[in-house]
Amino acid sequence: MFMRIDKLQTELPAPKRRDPNAAAALQELLGGKYGEMSTLGNYMFQSFNFRSKSKLRPFYSLVASITAEELGHVELVSNGVAMLNAGPDMPEAEAGGQDISDAPYGGMQDIRLASAFLSNGGGATPVNANGWSWNNDMITTTGNVVMDLLHNFHLECGARIHKLRVYETMTEPTGREVCGYLLVRGSVHAHAYALALKKITGVAVEQMLPTPNINLDRIPECQKYLAEGSHRRLYRFSPDDYQEMAGIWSNAEVALPGDPPGELEVVDGTPAGGRIHDLMGDARAFSPEYAPEEMFEIATKLYQKSR
Repeated sequence: MFMRIDKLQTELPAPKRRDPNAAAALQELLGGKYGEMSTLGNYMFQSFNFRSKSKLRPFYSLVASITAEELGHVELVSNGVAMLNAGPDMPEAEAGGQDISDAPYGGMQDIRLASAFLSNGGGATPVNANGWSWNNDMITTTGNVVMDLLHNFHLECGARIHKLRVYETMTEPTGREVCGYLLVRGSVHAHAYALALKKITGVAVEQMLPTPNINLDRIPECQKYLAEGSHRRLYRFSPDDYQEMAGIWSNAEVALPGDPPGELEVVDGTPAGGRIHDLMGDARAFSPEYAPEEMFEIATKLYQKSR
């Protein structure tokens, strides 16, 4: 089962401006071939289908714990997309909605992913940067441990190059923070799968990292995560389970060359996390409604009653 915490895995800065095209680019990291829906789907179903869990516990625990983190990555990217589509944090719009006859949504017909507004009110969905739907064909779960781990290593390396390319398309701090965080955490996952393959096969797969060949110290948004040691940590995302992966991730293994030095560690629980921004309503999109004052009043009363 999964436990949900009402935080993002890291704090995202509010966007300085509405940037629907940057949001469209960020969609590649959600619903693209190497996006977070793909990593989540692969690891989740591999963990569900894993054979001989009791005998191969360290490898099962590794895939299972990373599954939980990937679910949070889907949440993080989705929030980044919605924030870029919404623009800077601001007070609620005036009561009563807007004049529909004045085409208040007119500018949205020419943006790159118009459906993000016309169908989804500016929210994120599992599609790529061109609006093509993510699908089951992007999941590999063979039942063969080595093949699945090798695929996962490939998937994380592919995700790394896609995150770099998306990062290079934008200047908006919200999207760049998403990319910077995911580049660090994706490198951890690639390293973890490389070490798992090394334990099983004896092949030093980690010598292929970093792939692509760029160090994280060249990316400003990665620096605080490197400084706090995030590049050396795997989180269990559980109060008690998945401790066995420490046989793969620690055991005197060290950070990759080019990253700040230090031994790898398995951390109990979850990252400290950051707040989820309160996206303001958009009366043009009837989100949450055209004139939502009565809904807000009801919600306020219910909230007070719950205290």
